[in-house]
Amino acid sequence: MNNAAPTLEQAVLASPLSAGLDASQQAVLATRLRLQPVQAAQLLAEEGRVDNRLFVIVQGALAIVKHRGTPDETVLATLNPGDFAHELGFLDGAPRHASLVASSDGQVLVLEREQLESLIDTHPRVLYAVMCAIVRTVHRVQTRLSVQASELTNYIVKQHGRY
Repeated sequence: MNNAAPTLEQAVLASPLSAGLDASQQAVLATRLRLQPVQAAQLLAEEGRVDNRLFVIVQGALAIVKHRGTPDETVLATLNPGDFAHELGFLDGAPRHASLVASSDGQVLVLEREQLESLIDTHPRVLYAVMCAIVRTVHRVQTRLSVQASELTNYIVKQHGRY
């Protein structure tokens, strides 16, 4: 996307959530999402809290931060446009394992679980497409973690346990 702030419809169209949806289905999805501006350092979600929101980064970047505001604060990952945040907790209601903080000014799409569930009876294909998008994201993350774990194991073995 360019630097101009997109409309809700443009953000939905560019989002991985709408992959495989036709124009009318994308319009239905857009009625369930909201486009939220964020400012650098803004706390979007707090570690340890249950949260029913899925975030999709449209512009800017978000940091996943463990132990925010303490001497042990650690940035676990930085999310960029197209990335999802809290996709599994969004579905199962588990508490957040880390805080979500805006690294820069930007925009996010926000989908609340209740809004997704409202599609069950009226638009099951849209619901299915969103679930597939979430599964693709989780699969990509799991694959990356498996590769990194394998690389770390190989490094340790080659170093005979010495760092």
